[in-house]
Amino acid sequence: MASFFLSSSASVGLPPTHQALVRRIRQPSPLISASMRCGVSSVPSPPTLLWRYPRISPSRPRLLLTRLPSGVGCGVHEHHHPHDHQHHHGHEQTCESELNGVQKAILRFAKAVGWVDLADLLREHLQLCCCSMILLLLSAACPYVLPARAAKLLQNAFISIAFPLIGVSAALDAVLNVAGGKINIHVLMALAAFASIFMGNCLEGALLLAMFNLAHIAEEYFTRRSNVDVKELKDNHPDFALKLELDEDTLPQFSKLNYNKIPVHQLEVGSYILVRAGEAVPVDGEVFQGASTITIEHLTGESKPVDRKVGDLLPGGARNLEGMMIVKTTKSWEDSTLNKIVQLTKEGQLNKPKLQRWLDEFGEQYSKVVVALSLMVALLGPFIFKWPFIGTSVCKGSIYRALGLMVAASPCALAVAPLAYATAISSCASKGILLKGGHVLDAIAACQIVAFDKTGTLTTGKLMCKAIEPIHGHWIQGDPSCCSPNCENEALAIAAAMEKGTTHPIGRAVVDHSQGKELPNVSVQSFQSLPGRGLSASLTSIKSGNGTYQLLNASLGSVEYIASLGKSVNESDKIKEAVKTSAYGSNFVQAALSVNKKVTLFHFEDEPRPCVPDVISTLRDKGKLRLIMLTGDHESSAWRVAKAVGIKEVYSSLKPEDKLNHVKKSSRDAGGGLIMVGDGINDAPALAAATVGIVLAQRASATAIAVADVLLLQDNISCVPFCIAKARQTTMLVKQSVTLALSCIILVSLQSVLGFLPLWLTVLLHEGGTLLVCLNSIRALNEPTWSWREDLQSFFVSLRSIITALTEKTPSFGGNIQPAPL
Repeated sequence: MASFFLSSSASVGLPPTHQALVRRIRQPSPLISASMRCGVSSVPSPPTLLWRYPRISPSRPRLLLTRLPSGVGCGVHEHHHPHDHQHHHGHEQTCESELNGVQKAILRFAKAVGWVDLADLLREHLQLCCCSMILLLLSAACPYVLPARAAKLLQNAFISIAFPLIGVSAALDAVLNVAGGKINIHVLMALAAFASIFMGNCLEGALLLAMFNLAHIAEEYFTRRSNVDVKELKDNHPDFALKLELDEDTLPQFSKLNYNKIPVHQLEVGSYILVRAGEAVPVDGEVFQGASTITIEHLTGESKPVDRKVGDLLPGGARNLEGMMIVKTTKSWEDSTLNKIVQLTKEGQLNKPKLQRWLDEFGEQYSKVVVALSLMVALLGPFIFKWPFIGTSVCKGSIYRALGLMVAASPCALAVAPLAYATAISSCASKGILLKGGHVLDAIAACQIVAFDKTGTLTTGKLMCKAIEPIHGHWIQGDPSCCSPNCENEALAIAAAMEKGTTHPIGRAVVDHSQGKELPNVSVQSFQSLPGRGLSASLTSIKSGNGTYQLLNASLGSVEYIASLGKSVNESDKIKEAVKTSAYGSNFVQAALSVNKKVTLFHFEDEPRPCVPDVISTLRDKGKLRLIMLTGDHESSAWRVAKAVGIKEVYSSLKPEDKLNHVKKSSRDAGGGLIMVGDGINDAPALAAATVGIVLAQRASATAIAVADVLLLQDNISCVPFCIAKARQTTMLVKQSVTLALSCIILVSLQSVLGFLPLWLTVLLHEGGTLLVCLNSIRALNEPTWSWREDLQSFFVSLRSIITALTEKTPSFGGNIQPAPL
């Protein structure tokens, strides 16, 4: 989701299946700062939010008292009302108390004479700007259609009306900026326009300002289009909830619904709320009573409605399409789904791409150089090249050429080149992909290897226990009843007690398999978790055959871990051999349980996700990427899944530290870097070491989310190819935009200094180049392709479809003509 400055009332977040999310997802600011865009300014533009940008409303004046020109006022970022309209071309919110004495004096005078109010009314007003442009074009046409005397009078009348419509606000902004010691594009444009008047080119100066304003309004439109419109997300978070009133020790019933309307931030975990048809779920919860169909498209990009019944989880912001539900809240408002995404994206403004950071630092120095070069052209031109000091558009003087250089060399086009990053982040957000910033796109585009975790990433992660097999130490001489079926039930009871409350797929499968079965009572006395190996515990309350209770020491984990617990090498070898000769083979996921020398083998089945083979083939064939699997499962199980999905390079039986070492080594060997894709349960070290870490947000732990660079809100990896292709597309577009911007600046500047371009044409070419960069940047909203050939092919297909549509709409005048009935 694009980078946004968010109000505290907005709330967006991640799906509700994980309990805690960190708030460090960083994304770049979606709009280029006014100071960077337009030249010199020591005041950074406040970060912006699209829903603070209503459609350009010409009828709505902007108060100059709170929106002084770029570079004027305090340098702190203030909190803005979410619906304030703030133009990014030089009307930043600022503090009047921070103005210097000259600026305050000018502002007092401007207020007294009404200049401030008039400037606010006219500043970049779309309709008035269009009217001004029409009048100026009519003025330019007058000499060609009217007699000379009438043409001159009408031309002067048109200019007298049009110039103030665009010049009043430009003059005030320029005066205040100059008084504050700030030279930016607004000052340069105003200087060029008013200097044209004194040189006898009123029409040219007016056209300059009109085209400048229209170009910036159009540019703002393209910039706004590049951002995620989170207004819908904000609107999907209700401000109030219907909390049910309950008597003590009673549960809510549809037959008796008494509720109070309370603010959502007052909801406590465990409260019962009513969600009616058409309403949004205020906070995360689970369905307690009722069933309905909900939509979460605005959270994950998944447009298909989903059914929810009793016991199912609901993310905050989910829209209830039908029916009525009683929902038990599982998270507070602060931790809810929508609010979490807002908090994550709120800090995203701090992480900008490398190019944008460089342009931020480069902008001020560059503008100073442009001003210095312009002064040199103006002062030295008459002595070196024998140009007149003051000239006209016909006989161009050094001042005229210097003004053209200032306009042509302004870094607007270069500064909007990083706009493609914000556009790409918006496009990813629409697919349910959250990025930490534009720099992530650069890193993804440079990677040559993609490493996948297996369980929960390539597979569904929903293991099913297929069999429980006693394999070692169960047969007691003279007691053939030891192992059928009591030992299996005992093993299941112990394993379920040890795994109760776990988040690991094997643990969940064991607990699910124990549900509804009559098992011995087990009580866990002590417990220890060994990451990458398994669990160990002391247990009691296992009733023996004579009715007594005994203390048991149990360990549950990988086959290698359980085998290593053998008291001798011979015993360990016997356990491993028993596993190899298992009646169920080695095609299943296996875990072993050791209880007082008795070893039981659990067999689990984990199927690949349906979308994974297509994802792997796309990354291999189109992305030309090296694909590997890193898993802690044993070799046979890993290869079974790898063959099913199409991965040919597998590293199995890895502990977390082994995964970490593999990632580090592969990243060094690859040169470009490595992308690690995991579900985040045991992958946090590997995700942190990878060049780019991608996690499934619904499964990930808080630690994994903290170290990951990309969050997939959908519970599958189908978005990974889109993300990689989008990153490559974005870096290509940024390179194209920078090349285009530099070409425009160099060519137009050179032509202006040599006197080949009039001032109005210089402005037109300068702003045209900026708009071309914007148009190129918003191409990142399109579906990405893997190569320029595919991109070109896609362009021609789109062009052909447009021509076909226009042809079908064009009426045909040929064919048979039937006479009208009499």
